[in-house]
Amino acid sequence: MNPATAFARVLVDEMVRGGVTDAVVAPGSRSAPVALALADAETAGRLRLHVRIDERTAAFLALGLARAAGRPVPVLTTSGTATAHLHAAVLEAAASGVPLLALTADRPPELRSTGANQTIEQPGLYGGAVRWAVDVGVPEAGREAAQNRYWRSVVAKALLVARGDVSGDPGPVHLNLGLREPLLPDDGTPGTPAPLPSGDLAGRPDGAPWTVAAPGAGAPPALVGTAGRTLVVAGDAPAALGRAAAAAADRHGWPVLAEPSSGAWGAAGAVRGAALLLAAPDWLAAHRPERVVVVGRPTLSRPVSALLADPAVRVETVAATPRWADPGRGSAVVGAGRPGTDDAGPSDEAWVADWSAAATRVGGAVDAELDDPAHGLTAARLARDVVAALPAGALLVVGSSTPVRDVDRLAVPRGDLTVLANRGVAGIDGTISTAVGAALAHPGGGPAFALMGDLTFLHDLTGLLTGEGEAVPDLTVVVPDNDGGGIFAQLEPGQPQHASSYRRVFGTPHGRDLVAVARALGWAATAVDEPGQLPAALAAGGPRVVVVRTDAAADAALAVRLREVAAAALGQA
Repeated sequence: MNPATAFARVLVDEMVRGGVTDAVVAPGSRSAPVALALADAETAGRLRLHVRIDERTAAFLALGLARAAGRPVPVLTTSGTATAHLHAAVLEAAASGVPLLALTADRPPELRSTGANQTIEQPGLYGGAVRWAVDVGVPEAGREAAQNRYWRSVVAKALLVARGDVSGDPGPVHLNLGLREPLLPDDGTPGTPAPLPSGDLAGRPDGAPWTVAAPGAGAPPALVGTAGRTLVVAGDAPAALGRAAAAAADRHGWPVLAEPSSGAWGAAGAVRGAALLLAAPDWLAAHRPERVVVVGRPTLSRPVSALLADPAVRVETVAATPRWADPGRGSAVVGAGRPGTDDAGPSDEAWVADWSAAATRVGGAVDAELDDPAHGLTAARLARDVVAALPAGALLVVGSSTPVRDVDRLAVPRGDLTVLANRGVAGIDGTISTAVGAALAHPGGGPAFALMGDLTFLHDLTGLLTGEGEAVPDLTVVVPDNDGGGIFAQLEPGQPQHASSYRRVFGTPHGRDLVAVARALGWAATAVDEPGQLPAALAAGGPRVVVVRTDAAADAALAVRLREVAAAALGQA
């Protein structure tokens, strides 16, 4: 057995023994030994393999799988520029705490810096974005026993670090795999891994996965009760953390301002349309909290950011990992689950009731405005209606930009949905692939849905390509199509003084029929023009794309109108 094949089989065997159930491959020559070992493992029923022609798509598919399943997923590329296409997904995994394994095949050291084909300096390629990176070294003949032990220990450590078992801070890991020719098996025995090493391996008994039980790792936050006017702000976070925070808030009776992907969105005290309440200055002045407990990474709302920057508010951050969100540098306390004290007296029940009543009034006013026939099926109404129409147990992946903000402001929070979003770095790239991966790994096994803008959809069209023999997701992608970057119409670039350059530089109209585009890539596709058509389109099953034509200028005007009706409902007209 040649060294490259021996290494690849041990690598894959140890990943499977360490809990890997899915792997993603983008085709290439230098990565052939590992790709073939993964294929053999799938044939043996040891894992599920996914193949994509585009490395960026492959990486975001792996990200979606890892995010939904909560366990490491490797993505394999060949050498050279292919490795660079993983970087965006690695950055998102780093910021979101997703256990992504970047496996990059490489030329051996003697070919680096020589002008050899498809060769770049890959060690350290992802810089500080990875929790750990190692240039594994080139397999050599005659050193099988020692190398076998080393290879297994490297893979075991990579899985531990990616899962955050030691640090409590999961995230991406980079293994750079230098390989010399021959690259194809020469022993005629596909899929046979090298035997396990004899003796103890890094403290692990032979035959058992290498695990570390770190004290306190993964412990849920035990939020401490304190002064009467306390809010919980829950940003994007692992679902278990958000659920634990929601349960603690419920015990204390605190309102929860939860982003859709926080895991706390369906909390008993979740406040619908919190950003609209916080944007009403007079109401907020009368109902400002004394204390805000931050869990996860809130990024969606300027009013929430302003609240956290308010010097009159004590901000306490629950840090479940060594990384926490405090962009305003205003946290008075950062604690591992227990900020604050218990000495400030009972909750202010009347204040809590005011928050609940205000959210109800604003919700009713918003619904009435969205349902006004004069508006038709807008992007804002679509966000609310999609969330309301999904079956219990469904998965919803929400694209960055306008859709996730519309869901956050306008939809009724639901605890019976799994909601995911790439909010670590909040890019629009790779969203289709992330949704496909999440759909294939959805723990509930129910149908999956994604809501994303037209530019987000077009940015990742290759995510729709499912090759022969690949798993097909039960995924319905809903696209509000306003022919460009509609969010900019609601921000500063959409102001009249920028009108001369807005359309080309910010609006970026694409002029494409997205139904035809989706069908050309093999997906069923439907155009929805009326609100009443939406439930049937969502119930038709996937893989499917549902396109709803909207108007960016009208959506921007409606956003202003919704703020006005919310203020009126709060008595600030």
